[in-house]
Amino acid sequence: MRFLTAGESHGPQLTTIIEGVPAQLPLTADDINAELARRQGGYGRGRRMQIEKDQVQILSGVRHGFTTGAPITFVVENKDWKNWTKIMGAEPITEQEEQKMKRKLTRPRPGHADLNGAIKYGHRDMRNVLERSSARETTVRVACGALAKVLLKAVGIEVAGHVREIGGIKAKDIDYTSVLDLRNRSEASEVRCVDKEASEEMKKAIDQAKQDGDSIGGVVEVVVEGAPIGLGSHVHYDRKLDGKIAAGVMSINAFKGVEIGIGFEAARLPGSQVHDEIEWSEDKGYTRKTNRLGGFEGGMTNGMPIVVKGVMKPIPTLYKPLQSVDIDTKEPFAAGVERSDSCAVPAASVVCENVVAWEVANAVMETFGSDQLAVLQAAIKQHNDAAKEF
Repeated sequence: MRFLTAGESHGPQLTTIIEGVPAQLPLTADDINAELARRQGGYGRGRRMQIEKDQVQILSGVRHGFTTGAPITFVVENKDWKNWTKIMGAEPITEQEEQKMKRKLTRPRPGHADLNGAIKYGHRDMRNVLERSSARETTVRVACGALAKVLLKAVGIEVAGHVREIGGIKAKDIDYTSVLDLRNRSEASEVRCVDKEASEEMKKAIDQAKQDGDSIGGVVEVVVEGAPIGLGSHVHYDRKLDGKIAAGVMSINAFKGVEIGIGFEAARLPGSQVHDEIEWSEDKGYTRKTNRLGGFEGGMTNGMPIVVKGVMKPIPTLYKPLQSVDIDTKEPFAAGVERSDSCAVPAASVVCENVVAWEVANAVMETFGSDQLAVLQAAIKQHNDAAKEF
């Protein structure tokens, strides 16, 4: 499967076209809208979420509630577009009109794509960079992930995410009975953290950051349960699924690190405390006694839950702006301020969830690819049965 997204933060809409989804998959707008609503929630979100109530329009590839096998088009309108039609319109404007708008951005914000993108593409108005580099684009990436989740669920694979850390406050390791249990407990928290005590401390830290005109980051974790053995491949670097997942997570706005399983902790432990011993039983087939490697060996899934962590830096748009330099005058200024969140880690956990779901679903299609859902389901069942008896 593959997808392409288009659209700007304050443009008329965000669009994605998805290709390679099998036919006969049940799909409605509600399946997508549920994930879009989750992305907009979470403690610490800013004013933009009060303006936008993201709802998807399915414009192709789905008929009467089922995918047809044709490319699928999702569109999410930007409600704030009505206030930006002159500023973000496609039609040419005069220099005088441009000056009247007073929206030309010549002061790059530290931590953003503003200056680098302006130099790369030759833009004197850095709004041309800001609008596309905005995390608003993750709206339709979540829509793609929502579709991936529907496909994964249809083949017995479940995905959930939660927050492990915000602003240095870490959640305790808490046992959960299943991914569904983890999802329910995470969704019950305003910061999507299953540790109730840590959740309250995280909220206080977010409030303090907002009061200080500052921002804070954190760590999110995604767990995928039910993935068959052998997704991905050991034969070449670009076919390793853990590598693809890591690339996907790192492509999320403001994410600066990825861990699979115990991740960097593996560097501090002896091999006997890192690798997962293998066992076999008649009812489960091959399993591992532990899951320190996060469900991967040799770039392939090993049947254990996939466990991925992502590190999100603090949002760089601050109400107490950092110093920058005006590209026209070369004089120092306080960096420009757009609407911003004091903490988007709870929302980012939803984005990360859907990004991981997409990569896993894509690996399922690469391994068992079929043009029809029923044939795909039969192929996975046959594979799982054979793996158990291997």
